[in-house]
Amino acid sequence: MNNLNQLILNFDYEQNFQDQDFYVSKSNEFSFKLLNSWPNWEKNFVNLIGQRFSGKTHLMNIFLEKFKGIKIEADELNDKSLDQIKIYENIIIENFNDQINENLFFTLLNIIDQDNKYLILTSTKPIVEYIFRLDDLNSRSKNFLLSIIEKPGDDLMFALILKNLSDRQISIDKKLIDFIIKRIDRSYGKTFDFIYKIDKISLKRKKPIDFKIIKEALGE
Repeated sequence: MNNLNQLILNFDYEQNFQDQDFYVSKSNEFSFKLLNSWPNWEKNFVNLIGQRFSGKTHLMNIFLEKFKGIKIEADELNDKSLDQIKIYENIIIENFNDQINENLFFTLLNIIDQDNKYLILTSTKPIVEYIFRLDDLNSRSKNFLLSIIEKPGDDLMFALILKNLSDRQISIDKKLIDFIIKRIDRSYGKTFDFIYKIDKISLKRKKPIDFKIIKEALGE
């Protein structure tokens, strides 16, 4: 399979956030193209939505490599952050959640607006589904362009499994990957958790991954 690339779960090996390591599929193509089309966006506010391990952080790192900017964890947004963003055109708030300081967030949105900057929020659900105490935030949340990373299709599942195992220096037959794809949930997080599980069993048994190990991990 060509262009095997997607964010992989990091346990004991190095993550690679390079552009060529991101696997573009129907599930994430819109988001990938949107981010690469900067600054030709309909709005200056973008909300990138996806399951855990769907590649949001990978996309953000690719974006920062190309277009520069600053990335701040939502839980770490503070007064100092508002000073830090002044010299940047692109601001990324990662892992947005309902625990964010609403007053600081509202001030951040105003700065983005006034200075014609760009803001990308990453989250597991759309910002419009959050209910804020500040009415102004509920209104402003509707101004975001939403970009959703959908559940992985067969091609992306195949790439995820193959790349994840390859990074662990594990070779596996295509038939085994097809077997796995037909039996696990279409979830990025659960896919990575499953790969970790079969790798752990393989190491414990001191045997290469085979149908028996896969079935054991599946609980069959």
